[in-house]
Amino acid sequence: MNQANRNDPRYIRLLAGKIAEQARSLGPLTLMHVCGTHEHTIVSSGLRSLLPDTIRLVSGPGCPVCITPKEDIEAMIHLARSGLTVTTFGDMMRIPSDSGSLADAKAEGADVRIVYGIANALSIAQEERREVVHFGIGFETTVPTSSVALASQPDNFSIYSVHRTIPEALDFLLSNSLAVDGFVDPGHVSTIIGSNAYAFISERYGVPQVVAGFEPGDVLLAVLMLLDQRVEGRAEVENEYVRAVRPGGNVKARALIDETFRQVDAKWRALPVIPRSGLAIAPKYREWDAVHRHRDVLESFSYTPREEDSACRCKDILLGACSPQDCPLFRRVCTPDAPVGPCMVSVEGTCYISYKYG
Repeated sequence: MNQANRNDPRYIRLLAGKIAEQARSLGPLTLMHVCGTHEHTIVSSGLRSLLPDTIRLVSGPGCPVCITPKEDIEAMIHLARSGLTVTTFGDMMRIPSDSGSLADAKAEGADVRIVYGIANALSIAQEERREVVHFGIGFETTVPTSSVALASQPDNFSIYSVHRTIPEALDFLLSNSLAVDGFVDPGHVSTIIGSNAYAFISERYGVPQVVAGFEPGDVLLAVLMLLDQRVEGRAEVENEYVRAVRPGGNVKARALIDETFRQVDAKWRALPVIPRSGLAIAPKYREWDAVHRHRDVLESFSYTPREEDSACRCKDILLGACSPQDCPLFRRVCTPDAPVGPCMVSVEGTCYISYKYG
C-alpha cells in the first residue's frame, strides 16, 4: 500500500469494515494513543465515527506542551524578567501559569522570542552575542536537536530541559491501573527510540501495541492490528510504520542522547512525578544547563503552586478519562483565544484539536 493509497476512501472503508468484523468477537475495548498528530488525524478525518461503538479510541498525554509543569514555566518567566533572552516554540508562549505566561512577560518588555527550532536559538546567541536560554521541551523527537546544540558547546547559550520520555509514561499509567486494552504508539518518537523500546510494556502488562504512521489509513490499520492481537491472544509490539521506524530506532541519535542527557524522575503537568521520565542535562554538559549556568538568578526564584481551576478537566483528558466535550469550560469559557487549561493552547492539544475540527 503506497503513501497515496493510505488516504484512498476505498482503503479507509475496507479497513473500517475489517475492524467492525473483528470487533464482533470482542467485548468493549479502550485503545489509547499518545500523540498530538495522531489525534489531529483522528479528529480531522472523522475516524472515530468509523469505529464500532464497542471501541473507544482515546487520547493520552501525548502533547509535550500540555504536560510541561507550571513551575518550569514560572522559572522561565523569572529568567526572562531577570533580563536574559529566552527562546521557545510558539505553542509554549501562551500556556497559562499562575503569574501569566511567557507571552505576558514579553508584553511587559522581557526578551522572549519564538523560534522554529533550536538552531534559530543558537543563531540568536551567535549573532547578537547575548546570553540566550532555550526552553527545551518535547518528547524524544526533539531531544536529538538539543543534544546537537549541547555538543556544539556555544559560549553564551544554555538549555532549560523539560524533555520527557514516552515509554516511562506508559509504564507509569499502567502501573497505576489505567484501563487500556492496547496502545497506538507514536510514530515521530519511535523514529528515534525504535519499536523495541516499548517491548517491556507488553511483556510486563500483557498489553498489545502498534507503532503507527499519521495518515488515516495508518491509524485504522494500527487499530485493526491491535484487534488482531486481542483475537489471537497476543500482546506484543508491532510496527505499522515500517517505512520510517526501525526496531532499534536511530542508533546515532540515541547514542548522542545518552551522552548529553540522563534519565531522572520528573513531574508532568496534571500528573504526579513519573520515575525516569525526564531528561536532565548530563554533568559533562552542565555548563550549558540553564539550571546550573544561571543558578544565581534562579536562587531568587520561589514558587508555590496554586491548584488548577477545579472545573478544568485537562487532567482527565490527558489520562483519556473524558473528552473535551465533557469539560464544562470547553467552548463556553475555554477557547484558543482565552485558554483556561494547557490542552486548549497547543496545536497538539486534545481540546484545541476538538475545538478546531469537532
